[in-house]
Amino acid sequence: MALEFGELDLAKFIMIGDRVLIKPKTPLGKTQSGLYLPPTVQEKEQIQAGYVIKVGPGYPIPAINDIDEPWKDKREEVKYVPLQPMEGDLAIYMQKSGYEIEFKKEKYIIIPHAAILMLIRDKSLFE
Repeated sequence: MALEFGELDLAKFIMIGDRVLIKPKTPLGKTQSGLYLPPTVQEKEQIQAGYVIKVGPGYPIPAINDIDEPWKDKREEVKYVPLQPMEGDLAIYMQKSGYEIEFKKEKYIIIPHAAILMLIRDKSLFE
């Protein structure tokens, strides 16, 4: 099931926790032997590739409270263990773990950090 969003700006999207927003890379239309694959077969592949668009803050670290000092303010800012992906990385991920959304007629996938198998970080990919 794909979710559709109205006229928003992608910059307003905030990823939560260990979630990563990925724009799927256009799959190759044919095999190494030259056979053309229909789009339905390409989308059902277990492993996909795509570009990282947004990354969540990471895994929250539990706050340590000092019980022996009751006058201290117990409210602390949440700290996170950051995630490895960075915006612009090419991610190889497991398709089954993702959730598909559609934004401005483009398909995006939201996946947990654990579903990413490999990252390729190369600035020349965008040139």
